[in-house]
Amino acid sequence: MRIYGPNGAVSVGNTAGSSARRNSGSGFSLPEAEESRPSTSSAPARHIGGIDALIALQGVEDPTERRRRAVKKGFRALDALDELKIGLLSGTLNPATLLRLKAAAGDMKTESGDSRLDQVLAEIDLRVEVELAKAGIK
Repeated sequence: MRIYGPNGAVSVGNTAGSSARRNSGSGFSLPEAEESRPSTSSAPARHIGGIDALIALQGVEDPTERRRRAVKKGFRALDALDELKIGLLSGTLNPATLLRLKAAAGDMKTESGDSRLDQVLAEIDLRVEVELAKAGIK
């Protein structure tokens, strides 16, 4: 059997020389019923880069992705404020709503990179903080 490069073993065909080597009494022999199948070689793995390169790529943040996340956080805070309003008007305020509002307030601290969007998010954050203060939650 020969090994060529990083792809591994290349199969040995059933030639006269190989059968003579099998029967030469070296202590190891393969049964005659088994035929060697050619192995399928796969392409060698390409070196993309080190772990540092992968971590650096994860750290690169797309401005549109950052803006999308900020909008999502803003909508989440507005939804929590709507739930609070409905709970106050109906007289059945759920404590889970206040916890959701507090969680939304914690998420609003990051900037989106868009000054107009950041201004709207700051106003939403202020309203959330006022409602939490009214409820006595810090």
